[in-house]
This record gives sequence, C-alpha cells and structure tokens, in this order.
Amino acid sequence: MHDKEIEGKMKKLPEDLRREVLDYVDFLLSKYQGRENSRGKFKFDWEGGLSEIREEFTSVELQHKALEWR
Repeated sequence: MHDKEIEGKMKKLPEDLRREVLDYVDFLLSKYQGRENSRGKFKFDWEGGLSEIREEFTSVELQHKALEWR
C-alpha cells in the first residue's frame, strides 16, 4: 500500500535514524500483536455484574438510566 513511499523516505534518512525507525516499527508490532485476531470478538467479562439489582430494574429501565447519565 505505502511500501514505496516508506522505502523512498527511509532511503533519505541517515543510517542512525533508519535504525530508530526500525526500532519504532518493532515497538508498534509488539504493541499491537494479536490485536487483529481479537477484533470483532465481544468480551462478556461484565456478564452478571448487575445481578444484585435484577429484581429492581428491567433491562429497558437500565438503558434509559444509562442515557440519562450521559
């Protein structure tokens, strides 16, 4: 996609700055590694978090409350 643009700009940099760019790319790769695999998957770690108020409110009432709080 931007390979040629990146390559052209890298060639203009002195060697020490090229090393910094590579280090930054390595940092980004490690930071976002596995992120693509988890995209689109929902987490349900919140499930059951409001179970203690189940008898007090319906889900629709909670939705309305959430809108009020925004």
